[in-house]
Amino acid sequence: MSTITDVPRTTDAARTLRADLVERAAALRPLIAANADATDRERAVPAGNIDALAQAGLLSLMRPARYGGLQTDFRTLLEVSREIGYACGSTAWLTSLLNANAWFVGLFPAQAQDDVWAHHPGARVAGVVTPSGTAHVVEGGYRVSGRWAPASGCTHADWAVLGVTRPDAEGTADAVGIVLAPMSELTVEDTWFVAGMRGTASNTLIGEDLFVPAHRFHSVPDAIEGRYATPFTDEALYRSPFVPTTALVLTGPQLGLAAAAVDLLITKAPQRRLTLTHYTVQAEAPTIQLAAAHAASHADSAQLHAYRAADDIDKAARTGEYPAYDTRARMRMDAGRAAVHAREAVRTVCSAQGASSFGDANPLQRIWRDIETGSRHAVLSPEVAAEVYGASLFGIRGTVSALV
Repeated sequence: MSTITDVPRTTDAARTLRADLVERAAALRPLIAANADATDRERAVPAGNIDALAQAGLLSLMRPARYGGLQTDFRTLLEVSREIGYACGSTAWLTSLLNANAWFVGLFPAQAQDDVWAHHPGARVAGVVTPSGTAHVVEGGYRVSGRWAPASGCTHADWAVLGVTRPDAEGTADAVGIVLAPMSELTVEDTWFVAGMRGTASNTLIGEDLFVPAHRFHSVPDAIEGRYATPFTDEALYRSPFVPTTALVLTGPQLGLAAAAVDLLITKAPQRRLTLTHYTVQAEAPTIQLAAAHAASHADSAQLHAYRAADDIDKAARTGEYPAYDTRARMRMDAGRAAVHAREAVRTVCSAQGASSFGDANPLQRIWRDIETGSRHAVLSPEVAAEVYGASLFGIRGTVSALV
């Protein structure tokens, strides 16, 4: 599908850079697609994929320019991860989340950002925002322990963003937060045994009594309301709304998976018979033509919803006007709808192609497993997003989830 909506007043330079980055991603598709089966089978994205992405600049989209990053916008991340997702869902997932976690770091105080990037500008960051750990206040910071999963990309990361609660601050507004810890202080436990997105190796991080200095803690309630700790308030990217952004970054890989499934149908249908019918090839059958139309429309609808949310996020960041609760609820709903439409596009193609869709040698079965898994991430949950959005339409706020 051709380019659709974009944020008003997006500069020509920004569009040129975005187009260049998408071209770089497209150039990597043959390599990443060739590794897709091995990525799935061996439950790990090959280092060669990660190195190629890094060399192309596609893992520095969200890193501040102060540390040599590209500091782009979320529409760009969406389009790049869609392009990678066309070739491999797991590799696209890591592309998106390693970038998204770099964005999280950009919200922290200057000293925390220096800790991560001052001496290693190429440092990559994984993370789990769910508050699965505890942070006890001590002199100068916190003692942190916990288990965090699923930590997508931790194999390729140097640092981790970890969700924590502060038991001694129970009941206060900032009792939930995220901390930054180096991967060298964490243990990785192999727990990612799943049907889809197998290559993400989203294993469990374990930390025992880690010391985290105070400047590496960020309050999540403050982040939800746009009160970020970064002193570099003129950097538009790090004014993006917290929860809508956290949900949206999960949709890019799914846009790519849906597009790949539709193209598989369009490519194969003129070459294959429709079993137990008189049609010479599938493409002549109205049932296949209708399936193609519905699948393509679902893929387009997924993209329309995701792009609208991305453009709203980027516009808010650019203007510095933090979106109100109801607007953020609609953005999260857009991300959820994008996931539903992308998943339906793939399901429609699988039904049209029949049982052969699930053959080991057919890439469609991997696409189907990946999108069925990825579209059910808790932050993306279309059902919870619908509850939040539906309540907000009646003026009811804050009763479903804090993550709005």
